[in-house]
Amino acid sequence: MIPQLYGDAPGDLRNASFLAVACELAYLDGTKGPEPYLAQLGLEARLISVDNTQVYIGENETSIVAAFRGSEAPDTIDGFKDWLLTNANNFLILPEGRIGTDFAAAGVGARFHRGFMSALADIWEPLYTALDGAMKKSERPLWITGHSLGGAIALLAAWRLQQQFVPVHEVYTFGAPMIGNELAAQAFQKEFPGKIFRFVDDLDVVPLLPTVSLIANTYTHCLAEQLLGAVATDPDGTPDTPAGALLKTLSSRAIDGMMNLSLMDEVWSCLKDRIAHHMMTNYQARIGEKRNASV
Repeated sequence: MIPQLYGDAPGDLRNASFLAVACELAYLDGTKGPEPYLAQLGLEARLISVDNTQVYIGENETSIVAAFRGSEAPDTIDGFKDWLLTNANNFLILPEGRIGTDFAAAGVGARFHRGFMSALADIWEPLYTALDGAMKKSERPLWITGHSLGGAIALLAAWRLQQQFVPVHEVYTFGAPMIGNELAAQAFQKEFPGKIFRFVDDLDVVPLLPTVSLIANTYTHCLAEQLLGAVATDPDGTPDTPAGALLKTLSSRAIDGMMNLSLMDEVWSCLKDRIAHHMMTNYQARIGEKRNASV
């Protein structure tokens, strides 16, 4: 039986399961993705790809889904070290140009991650054209979702779509990093009250990034975190240290709260050691566990 989305049940785990599958399938290339989207989710889907940003647009009679891919290689985050650590503060900016006009609505002082914003700008025109066209053809709930980097782009896309009068029903992200400062997060809370659901495995380090400081981070998240608890993974059955506690332990070695290059390398090593907890297959499994526990 093909699952469905429940538009009148905000944050429902059935919706999370559906959109987690959409995020997993988003890693397929444009020739291999449409068939499983239709078979598993009942969505007629196509891939939009511009440079290094990819999103699948899927629709049926009742829903429209935009599922952003995290990266070209779903089993690695190599290449994102600078974005998440080394250049994190330099990347916190007020966007300019056409995209800046839409994000100016977040208010004075709101700042956003330049790399994530650039990725959205790359794909914006075909993304907007596809979603605006789908809504004009038949107005249905629009669901925005993404994993990892794709989750960050999903949030920013949702904001810009709203500013361009394409209404977003709900946003679900999985293992997504932070996209901006506290004022930016507050703006998202106001714009999407009760509509953003961030699923986080508490062994996954990525949702605690970007940062250059382990004590006083300039970046912060929107609320509505959906925490997926730790699972014992050590040979003796002892649960791994949650990501927050791990970074807190490492922070004792920071100088004036700031990480040097050596400590950044260690944080990155910890992240890569835990890469399995960041993968979309893990998030699917953990959501399934939570659903079974709630029955």
